Amino acid sequence: MDLTEKPIAQQYIFKGKIINLRVDDALLPNGKRAKREVVEHPGGVCIAALTEKNELLFVEQFRYPYSEVVLELPAGKLEYGEDPFEAGKRELQEETGAIAQEYLSLGKLYPTPGYCGEIIHMYLAKGLTFSNQNLDDDEFLQVRKIPLEEAFEMVMRNEIYDSKTQVGIVKTYYHIKRGIEK
Repeated sequence: MDLTEKPIAQQYIFKGKIINLRVDDALLPNGKRAKREVVEHPGGVCIAALTEKNELLFVEQFRYPYSEVVLELPAGKLEYGEDPFEAGKRELQEETGAIAQEYLSLGKLYPTPGYCGEIIHMYLAKGLTFSNQNLDDDEFLQVRKIPLEEAFEMVMRNEIYDSKTQVGIVKTYYHIKRGIEK
């Protein structure tokens, strides 16, 4: 059975700096029509940066939608058409001051596929050297180092809520524990 839904019409409700919101009329596989609300997002990148001591670099920052400080792996929004790997290297340096010698793709993540087209590209970074952070004018964060084993246990105890961070930690843990990071 073909599960594809085909757009018939699209109407933009909002166009912003980070997201666009549109409402589509879609043709369903059974021939009926339905409304689909879609958030357009250029995507993002997330870096699991691992030190020589098997510590992951984290950033703590206030996340306005949740009104709380959230513990996350370094990450950032892509510009439309931007190469995710290059953006990941940039975000890691800007947020933590770290520069990595080795990178391994951890794949991609669809954080909210029911209504948002965002794709987060994930990487493991190793061979770190450190320089200065280069934060945006509206960016305020603190860098933390947490041992990989402890970070994994924090995910399992539901102490880390951010989905990209959870996935990045678990995939890094798997690669390191299985010895397949190459």
